[in-house]
Amino acid sequence: MPKLKTKKGVRKRFRLTKSGKIKRARGGKSHLLSGKKQKRKRGLRRPGLVSKAQERMVKALLPYG
Repeated sequence: MPKLKTKKGVRKRFRLTKSGKIKRARGGKSHLLSGKKQKRKRGLRRPGLVSKAQERMVKALLPYG
C-alpha cells in the first residue's frame, strides 16, 4: 500500500491538539484593524477550533495527523 499524501495547504493552516481536535487560526486579522476594538483583536489572536461538521473533511486531508 503506498503512503497517503498530505494536502500541503491544509497542513499549513491546521494543527492537531493532544485530544485530537483541530486547531485553526481565526479570520479577520489581516486588514481594516483600526476599525476593530482592541478586545476583539486580542480575541482573534487565540486559536479557534474547527467545527464538528468540518472536522471529518479536514482529517481526510491530513491522513497522518
